Amino acid sequence: MSKFIGYRCSVCDAAYDPDEVTYTCPRDGGNLDVILDYAAIMNYSVDELVLGDEPSLWRYLPLLPVPDPGGHSTPLRAAGWTPVFSPVPLAKKLGLRHLWIKDESSNPTASFKDRASAVLIARARQIGAEIIVTASTGNAGAALAGMAAAAGHKAVIFAPKTAPPAKIAQLQIFGAKVLLVDGNYDAAFDLSVQAAQEFGWYCRNTGYNPFTAEGKKTAAFEIWEQMIRDWRLDVGCSSSNIQCPISIFVSVGDGNIISGLHKGFRDLLELGLIENMPRLFGVQSDESAAIANAFDACTEEIKPVSATTRADSISVDLPRDGLRALRAATQTGGAYITVPDSEIIAAIGELGKVGVFAEPAGAASYAGLVKAVDDGLIGPEDPVVVINTGSGLKDVSAAMLAAGEAPVIEPSLDALRKLLWGSSRKKGVRRGRSPLRTPFFRANPFDG
Repeated sequence: MSKFIGYRCSVCDAAYDPDEVTYTCPRDGGNLDVILDYAAIMNYSVDELVLGDEPSLWRYLPLLPVPDPGGHSTPLRAAGWTPVFSPVPLAKKLGLRHLWIKDESSNPTASFKDRASAVLIARARQIGAEIIVTASTGNAGAALAGMAAAAGHKAVIFAPKTAPPAKIAQLQIFGAKVLLVDGNYDAAFDLSVQAAQEFGWYCRNTGYNPFTAEGKKTAAFEIWEQMIRDWRLDVGCSSSNIQCPISIFVSVGDGNIISGLHKGFRDLLELGLIENMPRLFGVQSDESAAIANAFDACTEEIKPVSATTRADSISVDLPRDGLRALRAATQTGGAYITVPDSEIIAAIGELGKVGVFAEPAGAASYAGLVKAVDDGLIGPEDPVVVINTGSGLKDVSAAMLAAGEAPVIEPSLDALRKLLWGSSRKKGVRRGRSPLRTPFFRANPFDG
């Protein structure tokens, strides 16, 4: 018997059977939550809910509303189960005892969006959809194109013509039909929905297809399994999770990632697998802050903005999953934080110095944490997870802004000595002397 028993509208609370609707609520256009048969799932033991020998998001198949998609030797089975790192230098710099980075760049197409596309492919196979369409600034499209190629489906991607070339190259390498739209992401989104309606294509759009959040919620399951399940042992909470709730920072554009995380933790709470909700913090560029503006105004009315942020993956005029994304923060004791693009670019460099290469949207979450610490929203004892949503290789030009220009020297030791000490004949410089204390090497963010 299927665990998927229906949908519920996030706006009007109307309930629908699985075959009644496909995308959004027909009454008010609200986003739909997938409803699982929790009573049936509760009959599973924890060991049965987590397929421990599966190193991907499919380890949580009993908690997903789709059947096993097969493809055991393809990238379709490689999405999820991403690593968690403990960056001690960053934790010390921020004065935090417990800081982790969950790095989604290890996904098959190097972004968080692989989670949604893997589940969407499983749903497409279940309902017999051959052609899948989406709008994307790059990552969602790459995820769909890669997963579709692995499963033998056709993909059509509408992307704004301003999307980073590296991302467009990914789409084309995977064999997707790519159409660059002379407009922004919102224009591409609207056209993709119209095309799906006109030609009968299955639409993957985030904040539109309910199954995208079901894929993204698997990151919440991983955070639970990797850190929360044995919480007191790992972090030394004195009595219970309630005294030290974990705080999760994630960048927000359309809002579907943070709403997916919220859905995952709600599933765990409903099943009695966690005692309380983690705090969810959404981070937006101040040049694309529609949801943060609503949060600051204490309203659920989300007004469109004119997005101009350098972080293309979160550059959205009208967030299509804005209401659920807003509630992810308000209903968990979290918050929305805005940061300027300059701090996002700086955060790329900070994460790079602990071995994490993030694109601008991925680095935005860390920039938000820095601001949250400065503003007193996060204290020294608060355990924090920062999610890097995508690889820096997605936007190399942004990485070059963060890194600056490398020096060019002549191929000689004299030229190297001059760079290190300022003079090739500096007094006291001996052959073999370590240059680690020269200005060249002291340009280290962890010194002092």
